[in-house]
Amino acid sequence: MSLHVIVGAGPVGTAVARLLADRGERVRLLSRRGSGPDHPSIERVAADATQADRLSELAAGAVALYNCANPLYHRWLADWPPIAAALLTASERSGAVLAVTSNLYGYGPVDGPITDATPLAATHPKLRLRADMWREALARHEAGRIRVTEIRSSDYIEANSILSFVLSKPILAGKRAFVPGALDVPHSWTAIGDAARTLVAAATDARAWGKAWLVPTQPPLTVRALATRFAAVAGAPPPKLSVIPYPVLWTVGLFVPLARELRATRYQFVRPFVVDSSTTEKTFGLAPTELDVALKAAVPG
Repeated sequence: MSLHVIVGAGPVGTAVARLLADRGERVRLLSRRGSGPDHPSIERVAADATQADRLSELAAGAVALYNCANPLYHRWLADWPPIAAALLTASERSGAVLAVTSNLYGYGPVDGPITDATPLAATHPKLRLRADMWREALARHEAGRIRVTEIRSSDYIEANSILSFVLSKPILAGKRAFVPGALDVPHSWTAIGDAARTLVAAATDARAWGKAWLVPTQPPLTVRALATRFAAVAGAPPPKLSVIPYPVLWTVGLFVPLARELRATRYQFVRPFVVDSSTTEKTFGLAPTELDVALKAAVPG
């Protein structure tokens, strides 16, 4: 039984903790409030993820340190740097493999499917942040100071995504949903459980270290198709969808922080944004969760 330390008790951190605990591993789950699932193999600890000394103490003896933190979306530029720095320090001091949960922001706008060969080319500060975090971690890995790996997911199906934020509630209520992007452009959607399985596989397999991996993801669906499938799975009426014009989104962003931040990622929803995760699937023998299974998990209650 090995010790695995997870920073962040959000959807991914919780899924990783449960996966490891169910496998018989010893899990230490850190969050600001000490929250997380109730499981005999999960030790929940209240800790500040920006405090390198505290993280180092809690990671001592661990085989892996998982970055599943999730700062408030509109505070990324302020909150991510100290968290990332503390995790790098804790990984170096403890010797634990640093396994990072990330996304596709670092690629910026793309002209084709995102593969393991797609360069990190984002220029917008919010998008470039995650790329810079990886570059710093990789530099330390290559210098022999730490061992690191990273997984990259597209928008989650079950939580923290356009489905949970803008589609789910109105669809289930039979009301119109207003979407901050195109309705009929292909987009990849990732299941949280697949992110958790990929993160654990990468953390515990030396072949993964020093590389980033795209989480196994089902073939792309348009927002309209995703909403239609979700409604069918949830037993709701066919969805009624409308697009929020960009000038309206921009104006709302003057008053609503989340809407303001969506300006930077709008490109992902007005042109094809597709993931090719075949390399990860072949390397680790993983496959994406069936879409309807993930959509059922997205239905509240």
